[in-house]
Amino acid sequence: MPSDLYDAVIVGGAFSGAAVALLLKRRDPAFRILILEKAEEFDRKVGESTTEVSSCFMTRVLGITNYLGHEQLSKQGLRLWFSRDGTERLDECAEIGAMYNSRLPGFQVDRSTLDEHLLACAVAAGCELWRPAKVTAVELGGTTNLVNVATRDGSRTVNARWVVDASGRAAMLARKLGNFELLDEHPTNALWARFTGVRDWDGHSLRSRFPEWAAATKTARAWATNHLCGLGWWAWIIPLKGGDVSIGLVYDTRLVTLPEGGSIAEKILGHCRGHPVGREILAEALPIAGDQRAYSNLAYRVREVAGDGWICVGDAAGFLDPLYSPGLDFCSFTSAGAAALIAQERAGGPADSACYNRRFAFCFRSWFECIYRDKYFYLGDADLMAAAFLMDIATYHLGPVAQVYRDPATMFEAFPFDGRPGRIAAKLIAFYNRRLSTLARKKLAARRYGMRNTDWRLLVGGFTTEPKVSGRLLFQGIWRWLKMEVASVWWRPVPESKTGSATSAATSPR
Repeated sequence: MPSDLYDAVIVGGAFSGAAVALLLKRRDPAFRILILEKAEEFDRKVGESTTEVSSCFMTRVLGITNYLGHEQLSKQGLRLWFSRDGTERLDECAEIGAMYNSRLPGFQVDRSTLDEHLLACAVAAGCELWRPAKVTAVELGGTTNLVNVATRDGSRTVNARWVVDASGRAAMLARKLGNFELLDEHPTNALWARFTGVRDWDGHSLRSRFPEWAAATKTARAWATNHLCGLGWWAWIIPLKGGDVSIGLVYDTRLVTLPEGGSIAEKILGHCRGHPVGREILAEALPIAGDQRAYSNLAYRVREVAGDGWICVGDAAGFLDPLYSPGLDFCSFTSAGAAALIAQERAGGPADSACYNRRFAFCFRSWFECIYRDKYFYLGDADLMAAAFLMDIATYHLGPVAQVYRDPATMFEAFPFDGRPGRIAAKLIAFYNRRLSTLARKKLAARRYGMRNTDWRLLVGGFTTEPKVSGRLLFQGIWRWLKMEVASVWWRPVPESKTGSATSAATSPR
């Protein structure tokens, strides 16, 4: 093989690109793979929290369990916090989360170190790495693709049967081919930074001041992905190994407008401290200089993610929302799917990119309709989110989680919502999501939104792939939802004299 001819050139050496390279090499060590990474070293990215699906991919498929156990933090589920008027104490806020430690693996990861480790694994497997290397042009030609690369040693042109776009939000191929478009139906922005001085959720200070609150759970709250929730917005608080804490704010621009001026970190702290939990936990938080980002138009899609000799993976194939941490799920499915498609052609079979595009497009659209469409309308109401939490997480464990744990070696090549059962499930989940959004609007009109955001908590024993366990939680969620459907028939506007500022924290844009 000529020195400039490769089976696959992968643009981007972070999680998705390195995963594709590693999987291809394991399928056929004779694959000649070139990874092009423009950064001399990876920076920290949004996306520090894994799910049960992406954790399964990392532990059972990529085989980096030992690394994760030694170098990252174990995640103890997610936890949601609600406020009624913003004046409550920490222990008065409604809480939704886990009672015990998670029963399936999950991790709070520093993406900069995770990406470096995975890229090193790909190189150790025999992949060639050019770094720093910037792609200046790509000419797609089907059986022969030309990639122009600028390195320290000058410009070079390489030949590849496959070009894998793992360039993240840059979405190099999608923009080149005119396939990139913003998801205007989901107009969200995000601010993100890292902080020191965040109070210990489980430390002596809070435990001594709020002993009943501290004793309510048997797991550590600090190791969870904690979410502060309000109408049109939510904020994550994620611990990282070494003591830094990632804090991000995501908001629907139809419902929330942030004040002008101030740094990214100041806006995050100013907003989150309006929530009683944020005010307590972040009272002494200090931003880390230079570690702040802002993203507008967070959601986008790619109309075609594969063609003759090219394919997009990870964030280069689209992005929906960080709520529930699905980013690495999509990275896992698309990386495995791309490796399977390329290897199938290598073995003499057809690389059916048209079928791949249809399946991915249906999965992506269904995920949006089922989980994220207009969800920000009911994010700030604890009753509505309790029903959504139970149904969303239960269907996730009964569907994608059970799917990948059944056979990790092959089932990451099947997208969620594939097949007739998946299509039926997509319709049912999207239906209850629409109904919860409708109920939120009814509550807002009746000034009842967030009125039960204090003095109760929903603590579940844990989700598993066992149908009877997650099935029971699913029916609990359905029961909560249906009770609100019946109650909504009699909802009438509550006089302002009775509500006062009761729902201001839950409903007022900050």
